[in-house]
Amino acid sequence: MTKGFFNMPIRAAVSSVLLLSCTCGLSAQSISLEKQTLANPDNEPAPVFPVPSQRQILWNETEFYAFFHYGMNTYTDLEWGNGDEDESLFQPTEVPDPRQWLEAVKAAGMKGGIAVVKHHDGFCLWPTATTTHNITKAGNEPGRATNIPRDFAAAARDLGLKYGFYVSPWDRNSAYYGDGTNRYVNDVFLKQCQELAEYGSDQFEMWFDGANGGSGYYGGANEPRVVDHDTYYNIPNLRDKIHGIAPDCVMWGVGDEARWIGNEAGWAGETCWSYGSGTSGDENAWKWKAGESDAKATLSGWFWHRDDDMRSLDQLWKFYLETVGRNATLILNIPPNRTGKLPETYVTRLREFGERLNQRLGTDLAPAARISASATRKAGLNRNYEASNMTDGDKDSYWATDDGDKDASIILEWDDPVNLHYIALQEYIRKGQRVKDFTVETSENGIDWTPRATNVQTTTVGYKRIIPLNGSTEEYGPGYNVKAVRITINDAKDSPLIHTVSAY
Repeated sequence: MTKGFFNMPIRAAVSSVLLLSCTCGLSAQSISLEKQTLANPDNEPAPVFPVPSQRQILWNETEFYAFFHYGMNTYTDLEWGNGDEDESLFQPTEVPDPRQWLEAVKAAGMKGGIAVVKHHDGFCLWPTATTTHNITKAGNEPGRATNIPRDFAAAARDLGLKYGFYVSPWDRNSAYYGDGTNRYVNDVFLKQCQELAEYGSDQFEMWFDGANGGSGYYGGANEPRVVDHDTYYNIPNLRDKIHGIAPDCVMWGVGDEARWIGNEAGWAGETCWSYGSGTSGDENAWKWKAGESDAKATLSGWFWHRDDDMRSLDQLWKFYLETVGRNATLILNIPPNRTGKLPETYVTRLREFGERLNQRLGTDLAPAARISASATRKAGLNRNYEASNMTDGDKDSYWATDDGDKDASIILEWDDPVNLHYIALQEYIRKGQRVKDFTVETSENGIDWTPRATNVQTTTVGYKRIIPLNGSTEEYGPGYNVKAVRITINDAKDSPLIHTVSAY
């Protein structure tokens, strides 16, 4: 064998030279390695704006909750007090019991409630420092022992329910309201809202009625006063102050974080965007403001009246399907009577509604089905977008298509026929509302398809859309015995993102 340097084999000598060369190079200049970071390692779809804030998402998830109109009007038999009512007229025959209210609506399947603590008459159901027109001057001991926001918040927490307060911006009692100064806003209204926020940092909504002036007592002036609510109430300052105390509290109505659905009749548009105004919203609006439908569970007014009664179970069910089932929330009013409690007939109807809700929408058959999609987005490093995400019970996983792929179909298949009445869809709204048009079909054999709900505008989905397969929000019907359901998304703003598909 040929020998080289120092009798080493030539190959070993060359290797030694190379190693020495590399070592010398490293001593002269160190090598820096940088870890590569991908711009979008999970291949997540880009948002389609506008998108909701975290508090708006939590608000939407409340879905169905109660309104409790109770106050001076309960004892004067009015709907709108003038503001000149003597405080002693407030005389509950027992200490009002917000826990009883909330237990009744929890049995109905509601997730929380809003208590009216100050209506347009300005009478406050807590011992506020802002006005003497409050319960400390009530006409009897049960009245003076009342503190609705305190007791309501405590009961809600104990029952695991969400809660909030209605406080009227319009005050027909205050001499400062609309007097040409900012004293009412700074010294009365903003301070009342702060007092209420301090009854619980966990409240989910503060409700501001759109009524913004007219005739009233106004400290004895007895004249009409009208304000511009867009500027008068200093809403940006109000939002900052309330969010600083209660970060998840949505400012409804005048507060501009959620919108009135446009009627008090318990329905939203079949097309319903989470931005814009009114029953249908506006696909091209720039600010997220999902719709809330306020409706009366009773036949007459918002406040309790002696001869009033609850609506039928079918009417209440129709309200639910045409609000919660159309990308809106439903706040259903149930007024306490002069004892400070809900009448037993109301409690019974609420329990009946909860039983119907559980019977019709309590058992989701979709998780037992095989689910597939005609198109699926490529998985990322830590996330996939498979069709199975729509039936895994996780609201933070979702199915998606590739960017620009705006149409696709989803199929649910069962081995044995199932009887179905409703299909429900939920978009992953954290990245915006997208679906603009879809259709639903069923199959008895998994081969031949029949269109369903053909009389329904199956356009938008949003937070939640419930489709009655027979097209009716009134008639439950016998349902359809099927082995498969096909949901076809025909158009969307961009790749559709669906986090849940349900079948009932």
